[in-house]
Amino acid sequence: MVQLPRHNLLKRLQTELPRDVPFDLSVLRRLGISNQDASYYAKQGWLERIGHGVYAFPNAELAVHGMVNFLQTRVERLHVGGRSALSLQGVRHNLGSNRTLVLWGNTRYSLPEWFVSRQPARYVSAALFEWPDVDLARATLTTPPGVTDGLCASTPERAAIEMLYDVGTNESLEEARNVFEGLRNFRKDVVGKLLACCTSVKAVRLFLTWSRETELVDVELLRERFPLRVGSSARWMHRLNDGTLLTLKPYG
Repeated sequence: MVQLPRHNLLKRLQTELPRDVPFDLSVLRRLGISNQDASYYAKQGWLERIGHGVYAFPNAELAVHGMVNFLQTRVERLHVGGRSALSLQGVRHNLGSNRTLVLWGNTRYSLPEWFVSRQPARYVSAALFEWPDVDLARATLTTPPGVTDGLCASTPERAAIEMLYDVGTNESLEEARNVFEGLRNFRKDVVGKLLACCTSVKAVRLFLTWSRETELVDVELLRERFPLRVGSSARWMHRLNDGTLLTLKPYG
């Protein structure tokens, strides 16, 4: 393959890559730009090296969704989850744009400094579900309407359970309840399957309790159709980080 002169490569770089997303060496190589060329462009100020092997155009305002898309190429099943996914799905309760972005994934991972310095975020890798098969895991991730192509987020049913898992640690009980009250039109089969493979007794019981109170889903119907993981028949009690004692009956 004939190596193009650096000025031709630079022109290709500037015309073929969006200016609001980061890119790595693999993307540059597909454009014919070697690691050495990338280093040279960075030294000359045509590129900015924002992390190890990660570049952006100088002074670029990187889009949040574009940054998440980039991380999705590096972290297995990384997706927008919990309260942030519900917000993308249109469920909001006084959630400003400066709120911490909640990301979930399958493996342990530390969000890079170049990401969190531009967007406050936290990453969760808890094994919240014991998936019976890959189909349910895939079916409960989606690209919400109106967001960047390829951005992966939890469906509302999965996001709600992820949010409840975080209650008492990263989510306040009061705010989570307020968000929960805004939920509508949940798919009963999806909810039942997720609760049947959810490993968090707290999340399952809290979902059932609040569902009874808000009439989001028919809890008795779920009990008939799915083996819900509620633990023992005793009350579940746990003191939250703010000192609140949370007490939950098995089925609400």
